[in-house]
Amino acid sequence: MKRRDLIKGAGTGMLSGWAVSARAAELPAIRWRLASSYPKSLDTIYGAAELLAERMNRITEGKFQIRVFAGGEIVPGLQVLDAIEQGTVECGHTASYYYVGKNMAFAFDTCLPFGFNAREQNAWMYFGGGLQLMREFFKSYNLISFPGGNTGVQMGGWFRKEIKSLADLKGLKMRIPGIGGQILARLGAVPQTLAGGDIYPALERGALDATEWVGPYDDEKLGFHKVAKNYYYPGWWEGGPQLSFYVNLKKWQELPDPYKAAFETAAAEANVTMLAEYDAKNPPALMRLVKQGVKLHPFPQDVMVAARQEAFKMYDEEAARNPTFKRIYGEWKKFRDASMQWMKLAEASYANFLYYTK
Repeated sequence: MKRRDLIKGAGTGMLSGWAVSARAAELPAIRWRLASSYPKSLDTIYGAAELLAERMNRITEGKFQIRVFAGGEIVPGLQVLDAIEQGTVECGHTASYYYVGKNMAFAFDTCLPFGFNAREQNAWMYFGGGLQLMREFFKSYNLISFPGGNTGVQMGGWFRKEIKSLADLKGLKMRIPGIGGQILARLGAVPQTLAGGDIYPALERGALDATEWVGPYDDEKLGFHKVAKNYYYPGWWEGGPQLSFYVNLKKWQELPDPYKAAFETAAAEANVTMLAEYDAKNPPALMRLVKQGVKLHPFPQDVMVAARQEAFKMYDEEAARNPTFKRIYGEWKKFRDASMQWMKLAEASYANFLYYTK
């Protein structure tokens, strides 16, 4: 590049920067409240909302500020959707599968049992039409959604007693939300939905026989290993569960375009950061748990096979009676079937050799 071109380019950049600053000075000061479904102690999940707020503050030079509230501070953790829909708060951070009682189609925004891993979920949302499908669905709830994090494949949870066969699930009281809970109910268990901060007390006093949450890092923080030593894997109901930012649709439409772009950028960073952080923090946490006497167990094969059979049987039944679920499920399944062929060829073969071949 010639020196005069470099100087010319620098001058253009300075003018562009000045123009952006001038435009920013004209933008309104905005103060939003964000309701999280999670307690502050779960710094990785809760932290995604804090990251969003911090980035929005920096990008807009303090013009757009978001104050984050933990689950229970404004509304209970499982009522974030309702708070945003009704305009109690402008935005929130939650997992859509908490709300499958309203419509099972909510699960596509988080995960379906025996569905996508984290990479596949991102691929479907960003490039497979998933985000468009979900946003169309969310319009009826007066909100717009943005991918807001992923935990990666989760653990199968904490059990007071060992699960040696499918028969041991009969009557088992387990904290597990969403469709995973419905599948376990078909297998004889008694699923319950509790927010993160309520799980430990219920497990401790025996109101629960088992619970799932996320993985070693968060589970260690919540102390489940103190009252249930049997730690199972894999969490077949959550192969790549996505968290989401919800924004009240009316409030979103009122935002100037630069603020919308800033929010989308901050949400995308939070989405990527959460998975990377869990991948870094889970391995040492697992080693610490094992040193404290935690026993690792794979789910019995008959449990895995029966659960998968019931899962796809349930999806077909729901599609037959729920047009919204049917429409999204058709596109989801088509993407899943193609993705599995690629993942099996490349990712799975590499992982199997790397982890299991001496």
